[in-house]
Amino acid sequence: MSDIMIPVKFKKLLYWILEEYKKEKTIFGIHEDKFYRKPDASAFTIFGEKCETALGPAAGPHTQQTPNIVTSYLTGCRFFELKTVQILDTLDVEKPCIEATDEGYNTEWSTELTVPQAYGE
Repeated sequence: MSDIMIPVKFKKLLYWILEEYKKEKTIFGIHEDKFYRKPDASAFTIFGEKCETALGPAAGPHTQQTPNIVTSYLTGCRFFELKTVQILDTLDVEKPCIEATDEGYNTEWSTELTVPQAYGE
């Protein structure tokens, strides 16, 4: 896996999803029998919005990529904390950028994509 993220055009993502589902009954490798189907109508309110489950991915580079958001949703996540984007998007940060031998310090900058790429995603 590369440490460089590359956005995929929305049209290409839709084609990928629809063709894979038509041929394999999967979306991004997740078979339809693993798709989360909520068994009841229960929900809770958070930040003034209805939420069906408390599950969701934490913000991070993965929440800048549409396939990861889609697969999270398919497997039951309904609360998404999308990663924020900073104006300075050209910093060179050594990777891996988290050192957690005894204590954890997150030294990464806030985006893996450029600001226009993140906006597009």
